[in-house]
Amino acid sequence: MTDRQKRILSAIIEQYAEVASPVGSSLLAKVFNVSSATIRSEMAELERLGFITQPHTSAGRIPTDKGYRYYVNSISTQIHDEPKDRASKALMSRVQHAGDPDRMIRNAVDTLVELTHNLALATTANNQLYISGIGNLFTQPEFFDILQVQEVAKLLDNLEPWLKEAAPNEPLSVYIGQENPIGRTAGCTLIISKYRSPYNDNSYIGTLGPTRQSYREVMNLVSLAGQELEEVLFN
Repeated sequence: MTDRQKRILSAIIEQYAEVASPVGSSLLAKVFNVSSATIRSEMAELERLGFITQPHTSAGRIPTDKGYRYYVNSISTQIHDEPKDRASKALMSRVQHAGDPDRMIRNAVDTLVELTHNLALATTANNQLYISGIGNLFTQPEFFDILQVQEVAKLLDNLEPWLKEAAPNEPLSVYIGQENPIGRTAGCTLIISKYRSPYNDNSYIGTLGPTRQSYREVMNLVSLAGQELEEVLFN
């Protein structure tokens, strides 16, 4: 993939996250200051490589799971270097001033719901899974279809036992679309941060949302939530 194709793929992913509709060549032509024909040629190659797809004949393009995976891998090394913005500072403040450990964890989850507009979850100090923001998830346009909702429900029903069984060990794990262990056709992305806790050997905090989301922002916030919880729970 050429540098320009990488930048076009990133632009499609980021624009699609914002507008929830296929991204056309005319918009990208303005962004990259080239002709629409040039963009169409580059998009055709990205589609041939499997990174984007055209949902309708006359529509623009949307990312595939493969495209999202390439994008996530490319930004993963940058997450810890992101500057602390207002959202990050709000998350840190609500964790640090929560009081008891269980409230710290619940505050972190509730704040992730507010900031990411996804569902959020975490293992609590009582070794249970706290989930908030289900309503957020089902207001997303991807989940207006009843069959899609059923797949999401299947994923949620099996999430707690899967976390206990699989015990992801990476500080930040991202499961995109069909990479999800259950609900593979739900069109969801699960972003999970493992953090050290005095209450549980396998403590997690994360979000569940559509594959169409702002990965850089959400990954940064989930990673920060794990770091903050680890820090305050051991103080």
